[in-house]
Order: sequence, then structure tokens, then C-alpha cells
Amino acid sequence: MDPLYIVIGLVVVALAVYFLFIRKPEAPKKLETPPEPKKLPEKKAPEREEPAKAAGKPAKEEPKQAAPAKAKPAEEAKEAKKKEEKPAAEPAPAVVEKQPEPAPVAKEPEAKQPEAAPVQAPTPVAEPAPKPAEAGGIKPVSIAAREPPAPSAPRKKDVEGLRRGLTKARETEGFFGRLKALFVGRSEIDPGLVDQIEEVLLTSDVGVKTTEALLEEIRAGIKEKKLVKDEQVWDALRRRARELLGGSGGGIKYPARPTVVMFVGVNGAGKTTSIGKLATKLKAEGRTVVLAAGDTFRAAAVQQLVVWGKRVGCEVVSGKDGANPGAVIYDAIQKAAEIGADVVLADTAGRLHTKTNLMDELKKVARTIDKALPGAPHETLLVLDATNGQNALQQAAMFKEALPLSGIVLTKLDGTAKGGVVLGICAEHALPVRYIGIGERPDELRDFNADEFVEALLGQADESTDAAA
Repeated sequence: MDPLYIVIGLVVVALAVYFLFIRKPEAPKKLETPPEPKKLPEKKAPEREEPAKAAGKPAKEEPKQAAPAKAKPAEEAKEAKKKEEKPAAEPAPAVVEKQPEPAPVAKEPEAKQPEAAPVQAPTPVAEPAPKPAEAGGIKPVSIAAREPPAPSAPRKKDVEGLRRGLTKARETEGFFGRLKALFVGRSEIDPGLVDQIEEVLLTSDVGVKTTEALLEEIRAGIKEKKLVKDEQVWDALRRRARELLGGSGGGIKYPARPTVVMFVGVNGAGKTTSIGKLATKLKAEGRTVVLAAGDTFRAAAVQQLVVWGKRVGCEVVSGKDGANPGAVIYDAIQKAAEIGADVVLADTAGRLHTKTNLMDELKKVARTIDKALPGAPHETLLVLDATNGQNALQQAAMFKEALPLSGIVLTKLDGTAKGGVVLGICAEHALPVRYIGIGERPDELRDFNADEFVEALLGQADESTDAAA
């Protein structure tokens, strides 16, 4: 063979090898990069469905993408290079994000457990808590179980002050003045003196029964010549008067907290004013007082009690005009229980003792108070006007039949010359006198003291003292 042909053949073979095997690898190098954009959609789809196999898939998918990439032009290869950086970083976080996904799934049941625990915890604690609170604030059993307030300190005797309040009774035309005049210029004591004393007592509102009880001992003493001097007669009269007064005095008692005191009486006796004065006195002793405006019939009564409440500085519970007085007092007792008050002073509408229907309404009010606090009212005080005389004795009798009275508040003693009504009430009705009013000032509502009263009314005083009185 000609060597020329051999050289030409070698050249041809060399060119063929150059074009087939040397130049072609450069194109696949550029085309190997574009398959990665297709990896993303193929990777994400299987990763969500089967996260456990995500690590093995990307290695198998790389050769598959190389085949279709050969048909792509060079321009797509350049664009693929730009995107190559982004998808290259994406597969790494894709795998990382898949790994924490099972972790929150495991935490969800853990979060549910603490939520169930607090729901169960408050239920047993919250249910029993309000029950005793309601029982202590509304039901009177637990209220009554509280320690009662301390009793009031005994007041010092003030005979001269009381005597000034009884000035009219001690004047010449008064109870004491007329009795004293019977002994002036008398050299000896005779039985006729007893009749004269009887006349003075009867005209001073002492009452028939009480007058007989007072003079029985004096009449027997004069007849038996045991009482021969005027001093002896005076002493016998004072001693007997003190015995008739019995255990009167001492103010109200405090058996529970709050202690409920209901005031009753006819129109104009001085109930509302007495409540205001008593509230002032109790406030000065350091007690917490609640006023119940139960007189809903007289509009001025509510306003008057509100004024007293502002002046004294205590709570006033009132209702609308014409409201149920029992409901108003019931609310006042609940209010007193809430704030821990010591005393509830309840006002009621004035009513004639001869009106049966009105007295029945008063009984209903008392029953309502007992529902609010069993055993209440602890004190039911009848307010009497001392200037009414014998009519005051009739009022005491009628109110005593309707209600269990615990005491008397005798007002306006400074306005009458007939101070004997105190003796008549205590002797005929066995009702203790709690307070007496001898003036308009709040401090002139005094705790009744039997010894002090007898001394101030019937005690012998010096001329200078009487003049000052």
C-alpha cells in the first residue's frame, strides 16, 4: 500500500477521534449543570410524602436529568448556571426542615397534658370556696357565730346634769316641787299627808297601780308611827321608787355581730331622732353602725336618716318611697354582714297602736328580720314621748301585745313637768328603760340609770343647786 494513503487514513482517523472524543466532552460539561432545576420539583414532591427516603433520592435522580439535558441549547445552560447556586443551597435546608417536623408532632401531646391539669385543679377549689363565703355573708348562722362586740363601758354618774334636764319636773309646779311643798311648815306627819302625796302622784302620770304600790308602805309606816319625820317619808318614797324601777338601765346589749335593734312607736314619738343620737353615741364608742331607713311611708324620715348618717359617718341603707320596709332592713343586715358592722339600727314607720292592720304589718317586718338573721331583732325598743302621759302607758300595753319588747326609750323628759311616767311604765309593764332623752343635743340621749334618776328627781338638793337647775 502506498504510504500516502496510510498517512491520509491516519489523519482522517485522528480528526475523527478529535471531533468524536476530544471536542464532545466540552459540551456535556456545560450541559451537566442544567438538570438541577428539575431536581427541585422532583425532590419536594417525594420528600413530603416519604420523608424517610429523602436522603437516598437525590443521588439516583442526578443521572436521569443528564439525558434530557443534552437536547437543551446553550442559552438554557447559562440560565441554569444562575439558578444552580439557589437550588444547591435549598436541598440542604430542605432536609434540615424535614427533620424537626416529627419533633413538634411529639410535643403536641405534651402540651395537651398541662392544659388538662389546670382545668381540673381550679374546679375542686373554686366550687367549695363560694359556698362558705355566701354562707358567711348572707346566712345569719355564720354571722351570729362571730364574736359579739365588747360591752359598753359604764358611764359615770352625772346627777347634776340629769337634774338640769329634769328642771321642769323639779320646779314649783312640777312633780318634785309639788311633793316638796307638802312638807313645808308641817310640824308632824299625819295620815292626811298620804292623801296629798297620792294626788300629786296621780297628776304626775305615775298611774293608779304604781301610786298604790308607792304609798302602801308609807301609809302603813305613818299609821304605825314608824315614819314621824319628813326625812323618813322622803327616804321611804325614794326607796320604794327605786324598787319599782327594777333592773332598768344599762343601754342595749350586744349578743351578736351585727346586733339588730328595731325601733317602734307612734308618729312623732322621736324614733328617727333617737336613732341618730344613738348612732352618734355608738360611733363615739368606736362601733361600726349601719342605719336602715325602714320608715318608707314618710318621705322625710328617709331624708332625715340620711342626714344623720352623713353627720355621724355611718352607712345608710334606704329604698324607694313606699318600698317594703322588711326588704330594706333585710338589705341593711346583709350590708352590715359584708362590712363587718357591729350594730344595725332599724327605723320603722310610726303607727297608731289602735290600728290592728298596722300592728300586723309590724309583725311581718319582725319576721323578715328573723329570716335575715335568726334571733334578730336582738332588741326591740319602744320609743315613747314623755309628754303623752297616760297615753304612753296605753301605747306600751298595745305594742307589748304585738311584739316582744325588750326596752323603752323615753324622749322629751325635759319638756314635761310630769316625770312620773317612768315609774308607771316600769311598774305596770315590767319593761326596762334603756335610754332617756333630756335635750336636743346628741349627747343628751343618756343611758338610763335608776339610782341616778331617783336621786335627780326625788333627791333633796341645796338651794344653790336648785337655783342653778
